[in-house]
Amino acid sequence: MKAFETAKWIWDAVGTQNKDEYVEFFKRVNLNAGKKTTMRLSCDGDYTLFINGRFVASNQYGDYEHYKIYDDLDVSDFVKGGENIFSILVWHFGYNTQRYLIGTPGLIYEVLQEEKLCAVSDTDTLCRKSLAYKSGYNKQVTLQLGYSFLYDATKEDDWVNGKGENFVSSVLQNKTATLYPRENKKLVFKAKMPMRSVTQKENSVLIDLGEEVVGCPVLEFVSKHEQTIRVDYGEHILDDGHVRRIIGARDFSYEYVAKKGENSYTHYMLRLACRYLEVHAEYPIDIKYVGLLPQVYPVKEKSVALPNETDQKIYDVCVNTLQLCMMEHYVDCPWREQCLYVFDSRNQMLCGYYAFENGNAEYARSNLKLMSEDRRADGLLSICYPCGIDLTIPSFSLHYFLAVREYIEHTGDVAFAKEIYPKLRSVLQAFIDNVQGGLVHKFAGAEHWNFYDWSQYLDGHSRGSDGEEPDLIINALFILALKHLQKIDEMIGLPFEYAHLLHDVSDKARKAFFHVENGLFSMLQGGDEYTVLGNALAILAGLTSQAESEQICEKITAGTLAECSLSVRAFKYDALLATDTQKYKDWILSEIRRDYQTMLDFGSTTVWETLDGAAAFQDAGSLCHGWSALPVYYFHKLLD
Repeated sequence: MKAFETAKWIWDAVGTQNKDEYVEFFKRVNLNAGKKTTMRLSCDGDYTLFINGRFVASNQYGDYEHYKIYDDLDVSDFVKGGENIFSILVWHFGYNTQRYLIGTPGLIYEVLQEEKLCAVSDTDTLCRKSLAYKSGYNKQVTLQLGYSFLYDATKEDDWVNGKGENFVSSVLQNKTATLYPRENKKLVFKAKMPMRSVTQKENSVLIDLGEEVVGCPVLEFVSKHEQTIRVDYGEHILDDGHVRRIIGARDFSYEYVAKKGENSYTHYMLRLACRYLEVHAEYPIDIKYVGLLPQVYPVKEKSVALPNETDQKIYDVCVNTLQLCMMEHYVDCPWREQCLYVFDSRNQMLCGYYAFENGNAEYARSNLKLMSEDRRADGLLSICYPCGIDLTIPSFSLHYFLAVREYIEHTGDVAFAKEIYPKLRSVLQAFIDNVQGGLVHKFAGAEHWNFYDWSQYLDGHSRGSDGEEPDLIINALFILALKHLQKIDEMIGLPFEYAHLLHDVSDKARKAFFHVENGLFSMLQGGDEYTVLGNALAILAGLTSQAESEQICEKITAGTLAECSLSVRAFKYDALLATDTQKYKDWILSEIRRDYQTMLDFGSTTVWETLDGAAAFQDAGSLCHGWSALPVYYFHKLLD
C-alpha cells in the first residue's frame, strides 16, 4: 500500500503560522495483540510520540516541503490488544533559522498492522494547544539553534494517557509536501549521563557531567514549592565557577516551572551539548538528577590500536567528537549551532570512512542527498541544510564536488552520483556565470559570505572580501571542483565537457596570482597577502611546477606565510604530501601531536573549533567541532 494514501495533514487551526507553538494530538486505536505494528509519521518542526503513555520516538528529520521525510517506526512492543492511545506532541518552530526552513504547520501519520491500515491522521484525531509548554515564548538560544523552551509542570494533566480535557477535532491543513522515507537510521538513546560532581553554590547548584555530552535535558528533583527553575548549560565554566549563560545575543538556558513534590521531566526534542549545567531555583530543591539523556547516531567504531600513546588519545578524542557531531545529519558544533555545512561535513565524512565500520556510507549519502535538495535562486548551495536564512558561503559550494568524489571513491556508489549529477552541473554553472576575464570573481551582496577559513585575510571580512573581484582561493577551488567533476565523470561514464574551461582558468589564475620574484601566490592580483591555504590550494590545483611546489612547501613549514586554522589543514597536509611524502610525513605528525596535545592537557574530551578554544569568537568558541577531527584520517594515512 502506498504510504499516506488516505492520511491527511492536520493541525489545530487552518492557516495559522505561529512561532514556537506546541500542539498535542491523540487518537484511540483498536489493535490486535502480537502483530507487527508500524507507524509512519512526519511533521513540520519536531515531534514526540507516546503510545499508551510510554515514550516511543522523537526527532523529525530536517527537510523541505518538496523533500519531506517521514519516519517508519516499528511500534509493536508498545501496543496491546484492544484500545490503544496514540499521543503526539508537535513543536512547530515557525521562524527561519540556519537549520530550519519554515513550512506549513502540520502532522501526518498512519498506523498499520501487518500492512492493514488501522488509523490515519484526519479530523477524528483530537488536538489542543499544549497546556504545559508555553507556546509563543520565542526564547532564542542562538540564530542557528532556534528556540529554547519553558515547561510548566503545574499544568500537567496526563494527556498522554488520554486523560486530558478540552481536546477538539483536528482540522485539515492545506499543506503540499512530497513525502520520502528516511534514508538513514533513527538516533538512539543511551542511559542518563551520570553527574560526576554536584557543587552547591550560594544561589545555584553546579553539575559536572565529566565530559562533553549531547542529549536531551532531564530533570528529577523534589520541590516544596511551586517555583521557576532555570538551567544554564555550557562546555566550560568561568573563573568564578559559574556557567556562562549569555554570550552576545545567545542565551544558553531553559526554564521549568516546578510543581510541589516530585518532578520528573525530559524534553525529547531539544538537544543540548555541554559538560556543565547550573541550576538556579527560587527555593532549595532536592536534586536527584539534572543532566542529559545522551542521544547518538548508531555507528560501530572500528578497533584501532596505535603504537604511540599520545596518538591513541588524540585519535580517540577525535572519534568521540565525530560521534557527538552526528545527529539526523552532520552538525558542526552541537553546543552552539547543530548545523550541516558542506565543508565541515566533508571533513567529517572523510574521517568517518576510516573511523566507522562500513565507512558509514549510508549516513554520508543521506547528508549529500539533503544538500542536493537545497534550492537557491543564484544556483549556489545555502550555508546549511535545510536553511531558512538567505545566506551562502560560495566556496563551500565548491567543496561539495570534493565530498561527492570522495564518497564515490570510498563506496563505489555511482548510482547516487548519477542521481545528483544535475545538481553538480547547476552549482558549477553558478560559478561559470561569475567568470569575467577568464577568472571566477567573488560573489557580491550581503547574502554571499566570501569566507574561506578562520585565519588572517580569509574570514570574509578582510580587504576585497565584499565580492566583484577575483582572488586566488575561489579560483583554485573552482579549478579543483572541475577536476573533481572530471573524475566523477570518469567514474560514471560521462564525457567531461569543461576541459577548455579548466585549462583557461588555470592559465589565467597562475598569471594573475603567482609572483615569480618570491615564488608565492598572493590572495589578490598584485597583493602581498600570502597564505598557507591559498598556496596549498595552488599546488593541489596544479598551478605549480615540482620545483615551485618544493619552494612553497619550505615556506609553509617554516611558518613564513599566514597560517591556516585546524579545519583546512587537510589542504595544507595534502599539498605537502603531494610534493614530498617522505620529507613531510613526520612534520605533519609532529604538528598534529603538538596542537592536539594542547586540548588533551586542557582535559578536553572533544576537539576544538580553533586552537583558541572557548576564547574564540568573543568567548563563543566551540570545544566540540567535527571539522577538527582530521587526525583520524591522517593517522590512518601516515601510520598504517
